[in-house]
Amino acid sequence: MEEEIFRHMKVDFNKLIDYGFKKENNLYVYSQNIMNNTFKVIIKINTKGIPSGKVFDLVTDEEYTNFRIENISGSYVGQVRKEFKSILQDIKNKCFFKKDFLNEQSNRISQKIEQIYKVVPEFEWEKYPGYAIFRNSMSQKWFGIIMNIAKEKIEEKAKEEVEIINLKVDPNKISKLLDKKGFYKAYHMNKKHWITIILNDTISDKGIIKLVDESYFLTTK
Repeated sequence: MEEEIFRHMKVDFNKLIDYGFKKENNLYVYSQNIMNNTFKVIIKINTKGIPSGKVFDLVTDEEYTNFRIENISGSYVGQVRKEFKSILQDIKNKCFFKKDFLNEQSNRISQKIEQIYKVVPEFEWEKYPGYAIFRNSMSQKWFGIIMNIAKEKIEEKAKEEVEIINLKVDPNKISKLLDKKGFYKAYHMNKKHWITIILNDTISDKGIIKLVDESYFLTTK
């Protein structure tokens, strides 16, 4: 639930304190009783801004987990689930702000593109909310696209989700780039003219922006 609700969100730690969180070592902790003091919800947010929550039965003083099991229904467990989600949603609305992409490098690159070219990401597909294109303002052609995909689509036997950017490059450079870690054959683009770069800090921001400059120039023609 936490991952679903806080996806594409970034915390404002100052607002956590105003909301009622208390700093305990490396965690921000918030608690609230629900359902006429029958249960206590405890939400913890670490220094990376990642939330996690637990519910405790105040009668037995034990953790209550049934609300996380989807195939368990009923008005009682449904009410716990509803109130837990409601607390998370309220914290999200009051203490978090939206970020365009999941990875920090993706957001840094997007911000740099906006600073240099005055171009903002365009989210064109409802089915793929994490996909964004960058359009050359002079030619209206795409010069970049950021996507979140399963890594196995670009690297065999890799299961985790990653974000990538596709950029247009000089075809003569592609083979040399593919010999370097972090570069892949273009995903869903013409492999003779485009290349895929993984956005997990394998390649420096400076190195990626240099290729963004080239892609912008190539799509200006």
